[in-house]
Amino acid sequence: MRSIPQILRTTTVRLTATFILIFIVFSVTLLALIAWQSSYELQRKQTADIDREVRLLERIDGRQGIRATAIAVQRLSIQPGPGIYYLGDPSGVYLLGNVASVPPEIILEPGVYSFDYERSRPFASDEEGEANLRQGFAVVRSVQLPSGMRLVVGRDVVERRGFTAIIIQAFLAGVIGILLFSLVAGGITARRVLRRIDAISATSSKIMSGNLSERVPVTRRNDEFDGLATNLNAMLERIEGLMQGLKEVTDNVAHDLKTPLTRLRNQAESALRPGADDEDRRKALETTIAQSDKLIQTFNALLMIARAEAGAPSGAFADVDISEVASDVAELYSPVAEDAGIELTTEVTPDLHLRGNRELIGQAIVNLIENAIKYHELVSGESGRVVVGVRAVGDRVLIEVADNGPGIPPEDRKRVLERFVRLEKSRTEPGSGLGLSLVDAVARLHKGTFRIEDNAPGVRAVIDLPAG
Repeated sequence: MRSIPQILRTTTVRLTATFILIFIVFSVTLLALIAWQSSYELQRKQTADIDREVRLLERIDGRQGIRATAIAVQRLSIQPGPGIYYLGDPSGVYLLGNVASVPPEIILEPGVYSFDYERSRPFASDEEGEANLRQGFAVVRSVQLPSGMRLVVGRDVVERRGFTAIIIQAFLAGVIGILLFSLVAGGITARRVLRRIDAISATSSKIMSGNLSERVPVTRRNDEFDGLATNLNAMLERIEGLMQGLKEVTDNVAHDLKTPLTRLRNQAESALRPGADDEDRRKALETTIAQSDKLIQTFNALLMIARAEAGAPSGAFADVDISEVASDVAELYSPVAEDAGIELTTEVTPDLHLRGNRELIGQAIVNLIENAIKYHELVSGESGRVVVGVRAVGDRVLIEVADNGPGIPPEDRKRVLERFVRLEKSRTEPGSGLGLSLVDAVARLHKGTFRIEDNAPGVRAVIDLPAG
C-alpha cells in the first residue's frame, strides 16, 4: 500500500492534477464570462430602453405638443416596473411623473446620471404615509424637449444588482462544485490508474523472485492497460518458453557432450596405460579424432544457428538460383541414398531465383536430405524413396524434401525444431538434434517459415521463402 507522499510523487497524480487545473481554469473562465455577459446584457438593455423612450417622447413633443407629451409621460409613470419618469417646466419645477424629487443639477444639465430616489408605490393608499414610499437607486438620462420642458427618464438598477448578485452566487457555487468534483474525479482516476500499475509491479516482483508462471491481470475493459498487459503476458510466455528451452538445451548438451568427452578421456587413458602397444595407441588416437570430429560438428552447427538467428550470415545476401542449389545437393547425396537402398529423385522447377545466402540454404537442404535418409532405415519391408522438390506458389518459393519413412507424430512436429531434441529416446543413433533447428533458423533469417507436414506415409519438410 502506498503512502500519501508516495502517491503525491507519482506521475499519475501529477498528470491528473495538471488536467484538473486546466479543467478548473477553463470552467471558471467560462462561468465568469457568462456572469459578466449576463450583467452587461441587462445594463445594455436598460440603457437602450431609456434611449428609446427619450427619443419617443422627443418626437411626441415636437409633433403633437406639450399636452400629448404630458399624457404619454403620465401613462408611462403609472405602469408597474423599474421605469423612472420626471417632467418639469422649463425652469425644472415638477409637473408630473412617478418621481417628485430629482437633484437640480440633473434637471438643468442634460446628460446621464445616477442618484438615490423615492417614489410612491403603485396601488397604495395615501393613509399609509412613509410606507407608501419606495426607495431605490436609478440611472437616468436628462434632456430638454423641443418645447422647453425638462424630461428625466431612467431605470431602477436595484433589481439588476440583485440579479447580478444571484449570478455571482451561482458563479461561486459553480466554482466550488467544480473544485469538489474535480478533486473527487481526479482522486478516483489516480487511484484506478495506480491500482493497475501496482498490479503490474507486483507481478514483475513475483517474476523477478523466480516465479515465471505469473501473469499480469487482464480485465474486460479492453483499455490501453489491458493492451499493455496482453503484450507483457505474451512477452512473459516467450521468456518462459525460452528459459524452459534453455534448461532443456543445457540438459541435452550435458548429456550429448559428456558421453563423447568421457570416451575421449577413457581412450587417452587406455593409450597411456602400461603395456599398451603401438596398435592400441593408434586405435585410441583414431577413436579420439572421430569423437573430436563429432564434437566439432556439434559446435559448428550451434555457431551456424547462432549466426542465422543473429541475422549475420557468413556471406552477404545475393541472387541465388535455388533450383540449381537443390539439384546440386540432391546429386551429391544420390550415391549416399543409393548405398542406403533409397531412391532419391528430384522435382525441381528450373530457374527459380531468390535473394538469400547460398551456403545456409544449401546446408538446410543437406540437413533435410540427411534426416530423410538416416531415419528411413527404421522402416523395414518397404522401398525407400526421397523426393527433393522446388516450386513457385504465387510470390513464394517452396523447397520440399519428402520421404515415405516412419514420419513424425503431429504433437512432436513443433518440438523437433528445438535444439538437441531427438525423438529417438535412447540417443544411440548418430546426431546432435540440431539439424532441424538450423533449418528453422535459416528459414526465419530469410523472412520465411519452416513446417513439417504429413506425407502419408512419411514426412514432407517444407521451407517456405519469399521470392523477392
